[in-house]
Formats: sequence, structure tokens, C-alpha cells
Amino acid sequence: MKNLFLIPLLLISFSCQPKSKANKEIAIEPIVEKIILSQKELQEYETAYFASGCFWCVEAIFESVKGVKEVISGYSGGPEKNPTYEQVAYGRTRHAEAVKVYYDPEVISFQRLVQVFFGSHDPTSLNRQGPDRGAQYRSIAFYETKEEKKIIDDYITLLISESVYDRPIVTEVEKFDVFYEAEDYHQDYERKNPNNSYIKAVSIPRYNRFKENFKDYLKEDAH
Repeated sequence: MKNLFLIPLLLISFSCQPKSKANKEIAIEPIVEKIILSQKELQEYETAYFASGCFWCVEAIFESVKGVKEVISGYSGGPEKNPTYEQVAYGRTRHAEAVKVYYDPEVISFQRLVQVFFGSHDPTSLNRQGPDRGAQYRSIAFYETKEEKKIIDDYITLLISESVYDRPIVTEVEKFDVFYEAEDYHQDYERKNPNNSYIKAVSIPRYNRFKENFKDYLKEDAH
């Protein structure tokens, strides 16, 4: 358990919350295009849902994992229908920024995705990840079946028994209800916008720490 990602995120002045239309700009440097699967192709795979802070960071992390076919940024965990980024980011809904992970269970199990989830953020940080504060950035592990809930609960129990953290785990274990896809410009945001100040100061360092601790989980072409 000692190789888990436990380094606290650097607290700086950048934030995932919208400040201007500049967040929608595409980086000048060309980025290698990824293979886009159709909805029909994606239906062949299993899905998992997680929330652990700004979805720009979370999407990039799960995209780098072997067996993960696609990751969609969006909103989940609240009752409001069709939420927008501005509503969620400013705490005007009860949704959290979340990701939908399409994965091949023959390559990676749900249990390992849970390990990636806990190992890539601070599950003891209440309603906050790094510089992003508010319930919209809370830690949530969603489950769709009793088996998935048991996997999550058992892993939390293991983390506690191993004294991995010196503070209580505050991750919510919540039955999945509905997921709303975020606006198009949020998809693959980290990959398309490497020069964005938040991406450079928060997302990339968080991603690099994850890669350092989960080398065996990474795709060969992980950037």
C-alpha cells in the first residue's frame, strides 16, 4: 500500500472554476489526436463513474490507464436535471464534477479502477481537491451493483486497516443514478490545452505524480 499516491496536491491560486472564456481556448502547440470510438463501439465495454476533483485532471488520469477505452467528463451526484458547467462549478447544484469511464474488464478490473481512483487524489480532503473548493469537488465512488459496492467498501476498509492515511477517509460511496455529459470543450481538456495555466500548475503535476506511482497501470502511449 506504500506505493499509493499520497502526496497532497499543491495549494496555489489557480482554480478549475470558470473565470473567463479563455478556458475554452485551444493550445497553439499541436496535440496528437486520439482514436475516437463510436457510441456503438463503446457499448461493448463496461462503465464506471468517479468524482475526485476537477474533471480535467481526473479524465486525463483514467485515459492513461491500460484497458480504459474512453473517459467522458460530466456531472453526477445531484438531483438537478441537465446541469451546466457554470451551475456546477459555482456550487449552484448538488452535482459533483465526475467522469464516466468505459473499460475492458478483460484488461482491467473494476477493483483496479477503484485503486486508480483512490491512488490519484486525496480521499481525506472534504469538499476539496487542491485549490478547488466546494462540494462540487467532493470525492465520490459510484457503484451500479452490490458487487461493485462491496469492492469499494472492502478497499476503504483495507486502506484504513493499513493506516495509509492519517486522517479519516471522507469519500462518499453512492449508488449511481444519472450522468450528464459536460460541454464539448471540456472533453479531453488537459490533452488539448497543455498551455492553460491551471493545467500546467495543477493537472499536469497531479497526473505526473499518478504516473510515478502507477507505472504498471499505464498505456504504452500515455503522454
